[in-house]
Amino acid sequence: MTVSILKQGAYLIASVQSALTDTEVIELRDSLLEKVAKHRSHGVIVDVAALDIIDSFVARSLTTVARTNRLRGAKTVVVGIQPEVAVAMSQFGLRLDDAYTALDLEAGIQLLTG
Repeated sequence: MTVSILKQGAYLIASVQSALTDTEVIELRDSLLEKVAKHRSHGVIVDVAALDIIDSFVARSLTTVARTNRLRGAKTVVVGIQPEVAVAMSQFGLRLDDAYTALDLEAGIQLLTG
């Protein structure tokens, strides 16, 4: 998988390094949900700065992670959405329901800790 998931205190940080296939997106989703339970994490940050496209499948998968984590008492923050990706998501009506968003990793950490 092209996504590393690091544990930082009570939080998990997943950094997407390149475009993901649908199978890799599913693996990321399942891995995040498993690790949140295993580590009793209070929050998850998913850094998508390397992605040039966030399609409906990726958006739905991130929403599933956020919704499931919320039910378990953990926040999910998606950081690093590129401006052109945000515009395209807006034009296609793609949303990240139940997920918080932040400009970058630093802002995401502040959102979780603040």
